[in-house]
Amino acid sequence: MAKPKRGEVWLVDMGYAAKVRPALVLSIPIDDDERVLTTVVPHTTSTRGTRFETPSSVRWLKSGSFDAQGIGTYPTAKLVRKLGELPADQIALVEECVRLLLHLPKVPDDEQQSGE
Repeated sequence: MAKPKRGEVWLVDMGYAAKVRPALVLSIPIDDDERVLTTVVPHTTSTRGTRFETPSSVRWLKSGSFDAQGIGTYPTAKLVRKLGELPADQIALVEECVRLLLHLPKVPDDEQQSGE
């Protein structure tokens, strides 16, 4: 079974209407006694320019954005294939959009860099 890691981009089967699309893994790896679920932020090529979108600029993804409004949790078995790893600066921008959407406080720079 796939063991996705935070910061990786995977093709995820999001169901019939949402189809299979790239998504950034935000959740941490799970332990053996936990539900086998992964939380992701989907990538879209149909951008709207909202404050919850983060443009992506990696050569292995089509031009588009990660859309925090589409955040979801799926059975890890729905993660089809790893596409690559997003650079840390782009992950941080997606995290900021998720914080804004969920009205979570900003993490001080020193805590963010140390991983606390």
